[in-house]
Amino acid sequence: MGEQNVDEKSGARELGVFMKHLLKDVHALELMLEKGMVESGVRRIGAEQELFLADKNWHPAPRSTEILSKLDQSDFTTELGRFNLEFNLPPLTFGDSCLSQLEEQLETHLAQVKSVAAEVGCEIVLTGILPTIKKSDLGLENMTPKPRYAALNEAMSRLRGRLYEFNIRGIDELLVQHDNVMLEACNTSFQLHFQVAPHEFAELYNVAQLISAPLLAGATNSPLLFGKRLWRETRIAVFQQAVDTRRATPYLRESKGRVSFGTRWVESSILEIFREDIARYRLILGTEIDEDPFEAIERGAPPQLKALCLHNGTIYRWNRPCYGISNGKAHFRIENRILPAGPTVIDSTANAAFFFGLLSGFSKEYGNPRGLLDFSDVSSNFLSAARLGLGAQFIWLGNRTIPAQELILKELIPLAREGLRNREVNQEDIDRYLGVLEERVQTQKTGSEWILSSFNSMRNQGSRSERLAAITAGAVKRQATGDPVHTWDVASLDEAGGWKPNYMRVDQFMRTDLVTVSEDDTLELVANLMDWEKIRHILVEDSQHRLIGLLSYRAILRYYGKHGSEGAGKTVHVRDIMKLDPITVSPETSTVKAIEIMRRGKVGCLPVVQNDRLIGMVTEREFMDIAAELLEKGLRSS
Repeated sequence: MGEQNVDEKSGARELGVFMKHLLKDVHALELMLEKGMVESGVRRIGAEQELFLADKNWHPAPRSTEILSKLDQSDFTTELGRFNLEFNLPPLTFGDSCLSQLEEQLETHLAQVKSVAAEVGCEIVLTGILPTIKKSDLGLENMTPKPRYAALNEAMSRLRGRLYEFNIRGIDELLVQHDNVMLEACNTSFQLHFQVAPHEFAELYNVAQLISAPLLAGATNSPLLFGKRLWRETRIAVFQQAVDTRRATPYLRESKGRVSFGTRWVESSILEIFREDIARYRLILGTEIDEDPFEAIERGAPPQLKALCLHNGTIYRWNRPCYGISNGKAHFRIENRILPAGPTVIDSTANAAFFFGLLSGFSKEYGNPRGLLDFSDVSSNFLSAARLGLGAQFIWLGNRTIPAQELILKELIPLAREGLRNREVNQEDIDRYLGVLEERVQTQKTGSEWILSSFNSMRNQGSRSERLAAITAGAVKRQATGDPVHTWDVASLDEAGGWKPNYMRVDQFMRTDLVTVSEDDTLELVANLMDWEKIRHILVEDSQHRLIGLLSYRAILRYYGKHGSEGAGKTVHVRDIMKLDPITVSPETSTVKAIEIMRRGKVGCLPVVQNDRLIGMVTEREFMDIAAELLEKGLRSS
């Protein structure tokens, strides 16, 4: 869940002191390994579940603090965004009925959150990225008010030294800037933990890396961000860019992002990763340390290694090594962070069964994969899975290229079955959970495919905001049934809950695919653009996307009407006749206010501006479309 007690302002002196404690922790861990003080011979599994809170209109609901005050906070905790929550499940011994127990734990904890959330008018949503989340939801006012998050944002922004930039290409393309780390809050995941002994860490960690691509390919659930169709698992790209503190330089110097799949196989010890992370990544958070780990070791007690754990928590490997203490004994875990939340509890449990079974089955069948495949191919497979899901092609053992679906069905599910049997997991549970995964992969109906199919099926209906609300509402409705995602029918527009919530603000229906010109362009060009694109207004912007003027078809008609053939023969530039300082609105402007502004100003177009940058436009046409749709809905309901 992360260390919450951090110094909000850690200067050079404080971080220098913290570094001494960090190095001391590493040396203490070296001594613990020499003395055999890290637990072996026990295999436990566990999980963390993150989720979204949505209001009655299916938009993010920043109510986590209120909801947490009514829950047992030993299990439940905050996340970066006030519209997110997380809970941590108790560990289970790997074997027997562990999988059905895991499903029961998830159901029990989710029921608790649902009950409390309902009291404050919220729903919970299990999805990797909430379809209805908007950039305007990601301001600092929606950051959870805890020192850790404020310190993280301040440190990341300072190291970055500029605005956060996101560029993700899929079917559509997202190119956007943001001024804080809150885009990380777009993501929720289902994180799995697998306890390993020190002597087997390297082998099992390498296996976890190898199987990450097929695991993710069959479990994607995050294809949309801000209404754009991007990667099948867009979380991967968003998270990598949200906490990237690197700066561009004119030199060909290699630099690793804080979110990383890694660059090589682990050779022998967990210490390799901890040492590499200290060497490569600057300290960004610190805290007071009141423990001498060597004194604890001398007493025969496991030290907390608080400095090591805090620094490790600021390095976001997709498979993260973890140190912990349970029942008075130190242990190591592999934390798998690649899976999205949802779509359902049974889908998540099926993903967990696949991961745990493969770790056990692959290591028994093949041993350490370090000599079986080049690590660069493993990393490439992971990115292919994030981009394409089950449409990916993987480079696999024997230097083969194989489709993700074929690899999972023909080779990996049988291997996972055998791995679970070797741990004496209940056969009924094996059949149930791997059966769900098998059917999902056979039909290629992952959560991402359901979201995209629903989105595409409504493409000629309602506004984009209404379609995204329908997908969110439809997911919550189907999650409540407990049926796995491959059995779901597509969402329909009427599940959005009516038109009103989805036409309340300008950003819910504004046009963002704009045709613009510069002030140096010619009037002849503008006239042709208006004719070709069938538009009546065109916006004038500079190279920084700042709005500087507006041209209407009426202004062009007036010009040619006044100057006749003489005007037609001259080269006239946009700056000569454009309207300067046009009336604008922000994306948060209410629809009613926007209509009033247009009526009062006697204008047919309102540019939408945020932070001095042009981001959209609404015209009389958009309002007429809304009116027509409302009339149609009214007639239909009468």
